[in-house]
Amino acid sequence: MPTVRVPTPLRKLTDGRPEVTVDGADLREVVTNLEAAHPGFGERLLDQDGRLRRFVNVFVRDEDVRFQAGLDTAIDEDDTVSIVPAVAGGAA
Repeated sequence: MPTVRVPTPLRKLTDGRPEVTVDGADLREVVTNLEAAHPGFGERLLDQDGRLRRFVNVFVRDEDVRFQAGLDTAIDEDDTVSIVPAVAGGAA
């Protein structure tokens, strides 16, 4: 079952666990099952049109899914899905 790495700001949804496992043949299924097991992920990861939010980066096999197939990125049983909130800042 794929492992999902949960960033610190979202760990309140997983009772503080930094990693959880959920089924899914592609990223869309992983997000759906993540939402079912830990409500609140869907609205934080997906926009109103069901696309990944711009300020959330998701990596599968250490590759940004935006450079793979997005939510249709295939997930293998032993894959790790990393959710990484975007960090923005500016120069002083």
